[in-house]
Amino acid sequence: MEALIPVINKLQDVFNTVGSDSIQLPQIIVVGAQSSGKSSVLENLVGRDFLPRGSGIVTRRPLVLQLVHIDPEDRKIGEEVYLTNFMNCFEQLAFKSCWHRFVVPVGDQPPDIEVQIKELVVNYINNPNSIILSVTAANTDMATSEAIKLSREVDEDGRRTLAVITKLDLMDAGTDAVEIICGRVIPVKLGIIGVINRSQMDINNKKPIQESVKDEAAFLQRKYPALASRNGTPYLAKTLNRLLMHHIRDCLPELKTRVNVMASQFQQLLLSFGEPVENHDDRSQMLLQIITRFAAGYYATIEGTAKNIETSELCGGARICYIFHETFGRTLDSINALGGLTDLDILTAIRNATGPRPALFIPEVSFELLVKRQIRRLEEPSLRCVELVHEEMQRIVQHCGTQELLRFPKLHDKIVEVVTSLLRKRLAPTNAMVENLVGIELAYINTKHPDFADASLISALIQNNEMDRKIKNKTQNNGVDNKEVVSKGRLSLADRVSSPHHVEANPPTEGSSSWPLSRFMSGRSDSQESLNVTPATSENNSPRKTKQQSVNLLPDIPSVPTNRKLSSREHRDCDVIQRLIRSYFLIVRKNIQDSIPKAVMHFLVNHVKDNLQSELVGQLYKQEYIDELLTESEQMAMRRKEAAEMLRACL
Repeated sequence: MEALIPVINKLQDVFNTVGSDSIQLPQIIVVGAQSSGKSSVLENLVGRDFLPRGSGIVTRRPLVLQLVHIDPEDRKIGEEVYLTNFMNCFEQLAFKSCWHRFVVPVGDQPPDIEVQIKELVVNYINNPNSIILSVTAANTDMATSEAIKLSREVDEDGRRTLAVITKLDLMDAGTDAVEIICGRVIPVKLGIIGVINRSQMDINNKKPIQESVKDEAAFLQRKYPALASRNGTPYLAKTLNRLLMHHIRDCLPELKTRVNVMASQFQQLLLSFGEPVENHDDRSQMLLQIITRFAAGYYATIEGTAKNIETSELCGGARICYIFHETFGRTLDSINALGGLTDLDILTAIRNATGPRPALFIPEVSFELLVKRQIRRLEEPSLRCVELVHEEMQRIVQHCGTQELLRFPKLHDKIVEVVTSLLRKRLAPTNAMVENLVGIELAYINTKHPDFADASLISALIQNNEMDRKIKNKTQNNGVDNKEVVSKGRLSLADRVSSPHHVEANPPTEGSSSWPLSRFMSGRSDSQESLNVTPATSENNSPRKTKQQSVNLLPDIPSVPTNRKLSSREHRDCDVIQRLIRSYFLIVRKNIQDSIPKAVMHFLVNHVKDNLQSELVGQLYKQEYIDELLTESEQMAMRRKEAAEMLRACL
């Protein structure tokens, strides 16, 4: 057991040097209020004056002490010390009075000094492998001891707290500490030990600690004869030594496992950092290997064969697949075939396609004009699909970066630059191909498409039914033989105009009794009451005074037809055009939804994937660049050094 203490000392020394808190080593934490006697207790245990002295707050930070026992025959560098691995946590806690429950900042102390002190003390005593040495002065009320209070907050069952009562010789006359030492006031599981420290006069007079210890023993024999053997500095030293060794023994299995795990972790970390490469030939080979591994990692991330597969988010090829079939596909599905197209737009297109002649049938030009307008709406989401895939291809660089790239920051920046440049060069031809695919659909409206046959049949049936109805009406009105009219195959213009469905849409021709040509041209009526005429005058006759009336002129022609109730024929024409547009738009949308991902994969993804390694080698594998690109970062060199030190400490 005695051999364990030097091992713990060595570990403590190494971990304090490298600054690691990964292992919580067994240690003794001394806590207590200001002027409770912590410094004197430590000096009595060591047997030498070594702590700073003075009035007020002197020690302003935690002290880490390693006390090593020296055999009498080997005492060449100092005196014997009794205890190993002490930590004096907060030499001065800055309490104004130990019985006060608050702290008053003094001097240059911050206003929240109480909070800072408590957080620091708790940070040390939270270590489950530590023994808490709680120091309290005998001339204060132990029930209000801040040290005991803090100890109980982190050590509820009291299995690692030992209490020390100081200043037994300063208690008021007629009082003693028997009740406190015996644990009748506040019980402490590991015990309560009373000690007597040197007074300030003894310190000023430089009274040797050995004499102070003798005086302490005499006082205890005189004042507490029944308790003298279980109190005093020598007994405290033996108790602490025994507790520490037993504590180390209890913590040793877990500590050993933790050290082995840490050794393995630092071994792997050190291997990932690699060894410094000084030889130029070795550097050349390393650069080629790094480029090859990066290109392989990039390819694997796209194909989904990478060793380290992400579980928190989609990346690489999986994200590209999501863009194609979820983001892009759903966006196209959400585009309404007739979105932004009103009945008025359709009627306007039909009229513009017929010119000055009223249409007998729905002109095909109007259908092509309108369906092309709807097809153009597919171009913007297609280009956005290319943009999203391009962004993901750029983001893949971060997922396939290796530890070597972190080791050589200049090489990492150059690789990112080459990948970015290659992606940028492929973006233009990919966008051009996408635009061409939409342009191809616009270039030729294939009304003979197999999937469009049903819509064309519907249109023909609607128009044939309309023709049959007109023929029937004509034969009934004029007594013409049905067979004769049907044999003509279509209605004459005069027959069409006389149809009751076209009185409003197509004004009668000249000679019609229902709407005189003079009225159509001048806006006047044959009825004298509706005319506002100024009688003519002659040279010889003076004008007769008549009542002036306004002339009914034609209204201004609107740029588009105004909103009004549509006729039955106009409803039929709109319905036919809408059916045709919807049917053909769905065909084109299906083609675009299939062809755009293929184009993006061919022109962007596959091209970059297949040519990345050759591009990297061509631009980076040059003799004049090797030394510069393989310059290691200072941070990486420091991390390698720390990992090596931690590995040596664990081994």
